[in-house]
Amino acid sequence: MAEIFQLSSDELRALQLKELDILKYFRDFCDSHDLTYYLCGGCLIGSLRYGGFIPWDDDADVFMPRADYEIFIREYLNENPSERFVLLNETDDTFTRNCFATLVDTSVTLVKNYQSDLRIPHGVAFDIFPLDPRPSRNSLKYMQFFWCIIYSLFRAQTIPEKHGGLMSLGSKILLGIFRKYKTRKKIWKFAEKQMTKYSLNDCEYICELCAGPRIMKNRYPKSLFERTVEVEFEGERFKAMEGYEKYLEIAFGKDYMTPPPKEEQVVTHDLMKLDLNTPAK
Repeated sequence: MAEIFQLSSDELRALQLKELDILKYFRDFCDSHDLTYYLCGGCLIGSLRYGGFIPWDDDADVFMPRADYEIFIREYLNENPSERFVLLNETDDTFTRNCFATLVDTSVTLVKNYQSDLRIPHGVAFDIFPLDPRPSRNSLKYMQFFWCIIYSLFRAQTIPEKHGGLMSLGSKILLGIFRKYKTRKKIWKFAEKQMTKYSLNDCEYICELCAGPRIMKNRYPKSLFERTVEVEFEGERFKAMEGYEKYLEIAFGKDYMTPPPKEEQVVTHDLMKLDLNTPAK
């Protein structure tokens, strides 16, 4: 395995500015198509703490309601509006090991550890996470979580290493039984339909189904996302959910505005290569 790439402070800042370019382009596309999005995660925390990126963060993320997410993917792929910003989503011709769509800036080269063997444009990636209704009945919640796990396993086609030995063993067995790509695709497509079949009108909460097993279990009152507000990020204005404080408390705890200890203020993504002067291949 190649050595993990260590970023200098100048390289990290240049990388952040590339992420900002994608974020602005994404915002403008959504505004022109009347699509809803929300800054989320570290991007939103950075906006509130620093008015921009968390100083040691190297990526940007957004949420979209499932309906807007599907429209965005369809319209962006139909229009193909940019040679620089390429949308990657799982198809017969594209495999990314992600459970969500990414918008990639192909003006530079960035290779992540878990994708280093894939034939995709290896540029700066911007993650887009759909939000889905969470049913109230326990039996339905457990079934939704089950289908989330199946969806994640067969779409990413990767054995999880950080979620316990039992899950890793079960994943290895299932991927060993179902080896063909077409079979795996049928399974994750079916699982996706099962986990996203609930109506927002019938549910009090929404959740992140295309995330890790721990984050999948988070539930947010849907009222937090019924309206948007604008927040400042790197001198630009972007949308966030009106109830962003409560969302961040649920997702990160009540001390989300307190920076972590100095030793934890490091880039968390494993980068294998970064070339800010060479377009992605």
